[in-house]
Amino acid sequence: MSMTYVYKFNINMNTLVTHLARVTLNRARGAPVFKVILSTLPPQPVIPSKKPFKVELSAGKRYSWCSCGLSEKQPFCDGSHKTQGSRLLPLRFVQEEDATVWLCGCKHTNKPPFCDGTHKQNFIVSASLHQHPES
Repeated sequence: MSMTYVYKFNINMNTLVTHLARVTLNRARGAPVFKVILSTLPPQPVIPSKKPFKVELSAGKRYSWCSCGLSEKQPFCDGSHKTQGSRLLPLRFVQEEDATVWLCGCKHTNKPPFCDGTHKQNFIVSASLHQHPES
């Protein structure tokens, strides 16, 4: 019989980092065997587009920029992170003035939600685009 438990630990390593540990308990010859996997890497988004999205934003309006890349309403969130198990949450913001902006489509920008040209780097250029499952 094998059971899997997922726990969250907070470990101080110069800064407070949240680690996800997966502990698997296997009964082998009557004695429990534990397997612990720690991850210090943040979850990575999928790449829905290798180009930014040009959008018109309205002053005072709330927006939710998709940070996981799973949304079918790019560049904005449609809640896909909830149903597809992503730990990446949307970036919510209120636009201060009417503006035409370029929002990141590759989801790897260092200035979210805005494009900073990261999509021109080799790791994005050579990556596969995320394909939505057929509905």
